[in-house]
Amino acid sequence: MESMQSYFPILAAIAGYLIGSLSFAVIVSRTMGLNDPRTFGSKNPGATNVLRSGNKSAAIATLLLDAAKSWLPVMLVKWYGKPYGMEDGTMAMVGLAAFVGHLYPLFFGFVGGKGVATAFGVLLGLQPILGLATGATWLIVAYFFRYSSLASLTAAVFVPVYYIFGDGVAWYLNKGVLLALSVMSLLLIYRHVENISRLIKGTESRIGKKSKA
Repeated sequence: MESMQSYFPILAAIAGYLIGSLSFAVIVSRTMGLNDPRTFGSKNPGATNVLRSGNKSAAIATLLLDAAKSWLPVMLVKWYGKPYGMEDGTMAMVGLAAFVGHLYPLFFGFVGGKGVATAFGVLLGLQPILGLATGATWLIVAYFFRYSSLASLTAAVFVPVYYIFGDGVAWYLNKGVLLALSVMSLLLIYRHVENISRLIKGTESRIGKKSKA
């Protein structure tokens, strides 16, 4: 049994990736008879682009499901992983795997969303305070500037900072968790490179703006 425990974190990460590969923007849109979000607006399969279809219910469902699909694997490790040697480091790795699954989903040709809601689910699972602080940052920036991308970029930058200061002293931090959060933040920024260019040019779409399918 002990020899098998070394494989449990890897198996948990694979399961996290597969769950993260469920692109709910596409699934919800198909279920509700809407156009594929990959064909209009930013062409990003995420809640913000689904909102551009004009269907708020579909956008909310996408947001909640995209967050839940990363929150659940993290929480399963938190609830049941300790007897199998899986603790905070494994939780972070599984969350990162689910996040990567959203960005590069196996079931949807490795073309996924930008991961904002999925990242929020990971943070909420790891540390609710960390998730809420990051979510509040997103909401404040989005409310005042009306740009989802700008809010996401700002929140991504602050995630490792919140983790470090939230736990008090840096040398007591779990280095595996900090590494996973830093990688997730860098991937979020990388996935928003085109948005950064549009923000600079002043051509970025604002939240709630309906796009023609």
